[in-house]
Amino acid sequence: MSSSDRRTFLKVAGAASATTLFSAPAVQAQGANERVTVATIGCGGQGSAHVRSLLGLKDARLAYVCDVDKGRLAKAAATAPDAKAVTDLRRVLDDKNVDAVTIATPDHWHATAGLLALEAGKHVYVEKPCSHNVREGRLLLDKARAKNLKVQHGTQSRSSQGIANAVQMLRDGIIGDVFVAKSWNWQRRANIGRAQPATPPETLNYDMWVGPAEYVPYQSNRLHYNWHWWYNFGCGGIGNDGIHDLDYAMWGLGVDTHPSTVSGMGSKFFFDDDQEFPDTQQVTFEYPGNGQTGKRRMLVYEQRLWSTTYPHNVDSGAEFYGTKGMMFLSKRGKITIRGERNREIKDRPEGRIGGSVSNHQQNWIDCIRSGKTPRADIEIAHRTATVVHLGNIGARVGKTLEFDAKNERITNDQAADKMLSREYREGHWAAPDA
Repeated sequence: MSSSDRRTFLKVAGAASATTLFSAPAVQAQGANERVTVATIGCGGQGSAHVRSLLGLKDARLAYVCDVDKGRLAKAAATAPDAKAVTDLRRVLDDKNVDAVTIATPDHWHATAGLLALEAGKHVYVEKPCSHNVREGRLLLDKARAKNLKVQHGTQSRSSQGIANAVQMLRDGIIGDVFVAKSWNWQRRANIGRAQPATPPETLNYDMWVGPAEYVPYQSNRLHYNWHWWYNFGCGGIGNDGIHDLDYAMWGLGVDTHPSTVSGMGSKFFFDDDQEFPDTQQVTFEYPGNGQTGKRRMLVYEQRLWSTTYPHNVDSGAEFYGTKGMMFLSKRGKITIRGERNREIKDRPEGRIGGSVSNHQQNWIDCIRSGKTPRADIEIAHRTATVVHLGNIGARVGKTLEFDAKNERITNDQAADKMLSREYREGHWAAPDA
């Protein structure tokens, strides 16, 4: 097969040409001269990237920046002086001139803020993972479809031409039938220490920060970034960085449903601190297909948050194992392809390997205007986030889980099944409806 034959990309989960996936929309739903009015909710590290990205998109107008931390809000306002700076997301949602929002809050606010935004008629760009638990992801997907609004997930590798081309090469059979994909997240994280409840800084509205999650007292090592490592607010390493590589591993593997079996372990091997999620984790997900030989698929995730000795000398990536070879692919811009008996295959995908926030948000803006489906649509997002949640649940209960993919229930462990949802603060205005 020639290189030119492999220059086609995948349109979301199915096959389509590169020009279809990456071209500008043909029809402008909001008018060719109209810009999409956007607000950014959450102005920390990734939220700051949203602000910079939106300011650079000619089809978008940034109207609001919102954060419950006045210090972070002031920095965002300095970057976007024409945007209104507010501390309550309800101010944004009440403004009928706002067409869309980007959400870069802690994980426990992702789906809850997204649901409120969809109910208010706003399109949503939500950071990964799109939900804090499986039930929230289903609610977000169903609400997006009911409201006919565009939801893009912040797994920006979906907007990488090089990664899309590499996936197409897998579809074209460059390494035969791909049965197994393995992704990894290896890096040296920091010890967050041990802390006691304390008084929140005056610049932080801590009650609003906790939002609909179960209330726990302020503690210095819970925020800002360290919320990732607490059950109440984050999704651990697999939901922080690991989800990016899991997402394109699933893309290349070609799975379009939930797994049926989840088997894995995870614990704290290295860090003696307050973190609750594993620093070491290995999970295997099995997809039965139609049950026939040749239709099953397996996804593997490995995590070591204390190591700098990486596979392929890169902290994150995916390997695809086919009947005629292997492909290594990393969002860091690396790729290796080998055929049978480790024969080197020199074919390479065209385009940059590695996504960017601005390209990904441009696709979302284009889809708002054209009515097309975003590259990391909420249906894909929910599948990817569900793998994250099942991996974490398996580590917490320490057993193999049987998952009913159709009804999204764990069938062999009641305690694990309960973790598919969560408890919310009673009567909180942002808690999802039952």
